[in-house]
Amino acid sequence: MNKAILLGATGVVVAFAALAVGFAAGSKANTVPDNAPQAAAADPGLDRPAVERIVRDYLLANPEVMLEVQTALETKQREQQQLANVKVIEDSRDLIFNSAHDGVLGNPRGKVTIVEFYDYNCGYCKRAQEDMLALIESDPEVRFVLKEFPILGADSQKAHIVSQAFLKVMPEKYDEFHNRLLAAQTRATEASAVQLAVSLGADEAKLREAMKDPAIGEAFEQTYDLANRLSITGTPSYVVGNEVVFGALGREVLAEKIAAAKDCLETAC
Repeated sequence: MNKAILLGATGVVVAFAALAVGFAAGSKANTVPDNAPQAAAADPGLDRPAVERIVRDYLLANPEVMLEVQTALETKQREQQQLANVKVIEDSRDLIFNSAHDGVLGNPRGKVTIVEFYDYNCGYCKRAQEDMLALIESDPEVRFVLKEFPILGADSQKAHIVSQAFLKVMPEKYDEFHNRLLAAQTRATEASAVQLAVSLGADEAKLREAMKDPAIGEAFEQTYDLANRLSITGTPSYVVGNEVVFGALGREVLAEKIAAAKDCLETAC
């Protein structure tokens, strides 16, 4: 049993015991006449320790109850988070789907947009890259937005700064830059990103000047804030339609989300 379930089960026991004590107290209160002496309301057979022992014995005999309640709690929390995410997406739609700081692959006017929060040093992002390229190749209606989300240390931060600068100075080659840097087997750093940018024809002096733009840091802060409000803590994570998808779940799952998002364009979801 993992720590989360243990903590949840402890909460269940406490809540169950409190509910039982409250129910017992309420039931006893309902059976005592208003004009009865105060002492008569007390029933030694329904004191808190006794009720807690009954609850404890029941839960020890039926431990599956704690897992059932824990599962129900997790389901409810997940549903609440999904509703909260829909509200965030509605309120921040332009920032999520149309930020000038984000690179775009696939069809710029695609019918459905997928937004990927990624880090160039994320191994799962590297493995998910094949899925992204396959989806773009197979579906001309897909617009893939790249939301730079450097969370894996200083090297990632610096590599993403180079990426943002490259997008500014050579937007026409950004897709090639992105795909090659993400596919690299070595760790992405400022040096490796600059080397790649120069190999693609970027003027290093102009690139390094663009790297100083304070708007890059502001864009990252906006992305961190968005991620926080969407409960995104890792990469890759995706926004498809009004849904947040966590993790590299594979091409088939993303294709299903795309299909669902297309359906929502035709009918209210």
